[in-house]
Amino acid sequence: MIDNTAAGPAIGGTRMAPDVTAIECFRLARAMTLKNATCGLRHGGAKSVIIGDPGMDAARKEQLIRAFATAIAPLHNYIPGPDMGTDETAMGYVHDEIGRAVGLPAEIGGIPLDQIGATGFGVAIAAEVAAPFAGLSLDGARIVLQGFGAVGEHTARFLERKGARLVGVADISGAVTNAEGIDIEALARLKREGKSVVEYPFGRVIPNEALVAVPCDVWIPAARPDALRADNVERLNCRLVVQGANVPVTREAERFMFERGVISVPDFIANAGGVITAAVEYDGGVKATAFAAIEEKVGGNTRLTLERARDMKISPLDAAMTLATDRLQKIMQLRRWR
Repeated sequence: MIDNTAAGPAIGGTRMAPDVTAIECFRLARAMTLKNATCGLRHGGAKSVIIGDPGMDAARKEQLIRAFATAIAPLHNYIPGPDMGTDETAMGYVHDEIGRAVGLPAEIGGIPLDQIGATGFGVAIAAEVAAPFAGLSLDGARIVLQGFGAVGEHTARFLERKGARLVGVADISGAVTNAEGIDIEALARLKREGKSVVEYPFGRVIPNEALVAVPCDVWIPAARPDALRADNVERLNCRLVVQGANVPVTREAERFMFERGVISVPDFIANAGGVITAAVEYDGGVKATAFAAIEEKVGGNTRLTLERARDMKISPLDAAMTLATDRLQKIMQLRRWR
């Protein structure tokens, strides 16, 4: 789904999941438009979804990805990239079929987004900038992560380097918590072995829905949409939420957090590291250029959003939406057909 191309050809990931919907695709495409505009990228926003099990047989998955690429070939203003359920190998198949994709394997000149942790690096930068607005320091901060995939794992690693400790984590099979800290490398080994975080031997296993109530300083949704909703946000026990996933918080939950004084960094501000890297790759750049751009753009936008929210006494989401739409409207004014 192509949402907007005012700034240039639209970049947006290809998500594969058995329960993904057209409505989810639309919401994600709009988030990409806002994200790209806020970051000043020369790209519009789009998203695509494939209904299927990403863990299917590799040969069958390749066949499906190649068929998908053939289907989107006429959409010349759309550049797909990796997302949940797809990776740089999948994008290699897409590029082989239609000659355009980002997040490609390094062997064919790409910057593999998941491998280097581009999105997770951006989430960590957003957390670092946002922490003082919540009266926190990341040094010693307790982190809870919903999701330990490509975004969650790298977010945990980058935050650990800043002195934070992981005290709760979840994947699709369940959640585990340990107030003294969780060994991130041990979790990564479990993941590489095809196991769940609930098999971590030094923590207390809890239901997924209980993760929201684990006491922490920073709570990071890094999985599916609508992780924080009207029916669970009251249980949240933190001072800062940094949105690593796309559209992980409903409007009702955003409103509740604002009223309770919980700082929330919106998704299209915090998790833009992946698309920034994709845009750098598309322009022929390298990893070092991408990471410098992430630090500048994600850090700057997080600070500007939270300063506006504080000074105007509005929610961070409203401040971020104003920032994004103002920039997008200026871009659209430059187009002959607007």
